[in-house]
Amino acid sequence: MTVLLLLAGLAASGTWDAVAGRDAPRTTSAADLNLALNDMDAQAANILLSSGNAGKGRLQTPYDKAVGFYGDARKEIGHDLRTLAVAAQGDRSDERTVESLTDDFAEYQELIGRSLENDGRAGGKDAALADYRTATDLLQSKLLPESRQLVSSNNRAFDRQYDQARSSLAAQLATVIALGILLLAVLGVLQWYLARRLHRILNPGVLAATVCALFTVIVGSQLLSATGEHLRGARRDAFDSVVALSRARAIAYDANADESRYLLDPGRRDQYARSFLAKSMELYGLRGATLSSYDSELATTWRAYQADHHDLRFTGEFRRELDNITFVGERAAAEKTVETYAVYQRDDRKIRALVAQGKEQEAVAFCISWEPGMSNAHFGAYMDALGKLITINRGHFAASVSDGRGTITGLLPWTCGALSAVALLTLLGLRPRLAEFR
Repeated sequence: MTVLLLLAGLAASGTWDAVAGRDAPRTTSAADLNLALNDMDAQAANILLSSGNAGKGRLQTPYDKAVGFYGDARKEIGHDLRTLAVAAQGDRSDERTVESLTDDFAEYQELIGRSLENDGRAGGKDAALADYRTATDLLQSKLLPESRQLVSSNNRAFDRQYDQARSSLAAQLATVIALGILLLAVLGVLQWYLARRLHRILNPGVLAATVCALFTVIVGSQLLSATGEHLRGARRDAFDSVVALSRARAIAYDANADESRYLLDPGRRDQYARSFLAKSMELYGLRGATLSSYDSELATTWRAYQADHHDLRFTGEFRRELDNITFVGERAAAEKTVETYAVYQRDDRKIRALVAQGKEQEAVAFCISWEPGMSNAHFGAYMDALGKLITINRGHFAASVSDGRGTITGLLPWTCGALSAVALLTLLGLRPRLAEFR
């Protein structure tokens, strides 16, 4: 049983190393890549919207912020691609996906660079828009599907490792209990035999060994069951929400980019309006809703949910998170996220109303301005709320990993030491009895 517990402890320690050092980071890196791609494209559109005519009439603050965010997103993409390339080694499918992403991203950067270069020339808006169209089509047709494929692939790999680890822990727990019962039975029979044959009521050494064996079974079982619970908490309670919310954040950035594309490219406004609604449905799904009815239906279903958390009139990534509320403060943070999302959605309708009234410059200013009360400011508040919600779940994921490791380092030495004591005490208990036969 000592060997079993040692192997189980080492395997569990290896599981925590894989979870914290490989499985979770590569899944979140894929999700971060998806987000950064959406952000980069949105900021490219915002640069084109705010730049004016070769700098004349530029909306300086929105332009400067867009340029800064564009650069940050590009650096993040480079970092994530390197991380994913390392993580994909040995998985030919993921290796091909990362290679394709890297090549497509190089082409995308070239197109965006050419678009921004054309935009810097007087009268270059049409050429800039043509290049941006080609770039964003490449993003939607190749880059985003490939990045989402990596999120799903890495998350499935994590799930497989989780299922295997939980199954192994359950089998090890059953084996430890069975061997422990067998050991206790052997010690009990030995105690009975000594009492009967050697006329001793109790053998102190064997009695002490029996106590140590019972201690080993209890603590060893606690070690394995607690490790399984910490693993479940890390994966199901915390990381499932991290994945859902990371997807939600990437979708939100893509939807926000659709607003900028809608303003930038009048020829594709219907396409980008449909795309914005589709992404809104992925976040907070309302059957049969249109852009004109979405706000009122969101308000109605949200009031119903607050009155009854089992009300199922909406779906999507937010619903997935709300159905997995586990930690202190998580529900309040999740509800705050939905409420700031609702404010941002109402801003979108204002943007479209201004365009319908022929007030396109006002619509652009409202959409990309970071001043209080403007759409980007509300989007920022929405992302801050979502970020806090993700942080809660990431914090509990890290805590579960730490507690899981602490369980192993805290209990494994005791179980192995107690088992060693069983052998030693049994030997000491039998030694004087055996000496009587000399």
